[in-house]
Amino acid sequence: MKVATYNINGIRSRLSNLLEWLEKEAPEVVCLQELKSPESGFPYGPIRDAGYGALCHGQKSWNGVAILARGEEPVETGRGLPGDPNDEHARYIEAEVRGLVVGCLYLPNGNPQPGPKFDYKLAWFERLITHAKALVKSKRPVVLAGDYNVVPTDFDVYNPRSWKKDALLQPESRECYQRLLAQGWVDALRTRYPEERIYTFWDYFRQHWEKNSGLRIDHLLLNAALASRMTDAGVDSWVRGREHPSDHAPTWVELADGAPARKTGQKK
Repeated sequence: MKVATYNINGIRSRLSNLLEWLEKEAPEVVCLQELKSPESGFPYGPIRDAGYGALCHGQKSWNGVAILARGEEPVETGRGLPGDPNDEHARYIEAEVRGLVVGCLYLPNGNPQPGPKFDYKLAWFERLITHAKALVKSKRPVVLAGDYNVVPTDFDVYNPRSWKKDALLQPESRECYQRLLAQGWVDALRTRYPEERIYTFWDYFRQHWEKNSGLRIDHLLLNAALASRMTDAGVDSWVRGREHPSDHAPTWVELADGAPARKTGQKK
């Protein structure tokens, strides 16, 4: 089973890129971020024609997350990250798919920093850490996948000096990510490539894609019940090279089959 995360950066303008990737790579589960579309504008029809059921938590012009499942409908178990009833950003959705608990997230960017956007990023991160604490201890397999908008270490960026003032590299952002990992989560991509520079994002400036001047900000975190099933992980970087691409590439983990703790669709 392949579980992937992909910041699409506008699903309506990049639907053809998504459909091409789905046809070629055929992941079983997909977490999408930055839809920039309300649920009413989400392209359910073309995605279902491609063989996928879908859940969408959308927002006009900004943010937005979705979970796709090949050959079935994801069963929604959560919408919006707990902890702030006044938060209207569409940044988190959770579902059960094929025995997995799948959390799809789009963590705030936080720029410019310092300032209110960075404060919101850190507050949202704290809410994620609180929510993840219960999930990581579950005996059920859990994956938290998405655009975390944090570069974990200097090894995860082509040139730290060029990004030293960016919210993605601030000590506070990195400390939150490390506290999340310390709960017991396994960073799938870094576990697969412990000594290799590997990127998931290349911005549109100064030929950064052509020069492979990238960042690693898209992560799939696995709890212990799922980490033992990991067989491979990687980045479908060819998608970034297509015409009119997102600045992210799909990032994925391959999992061996395992008996689910409960049937898909049964409440937690």
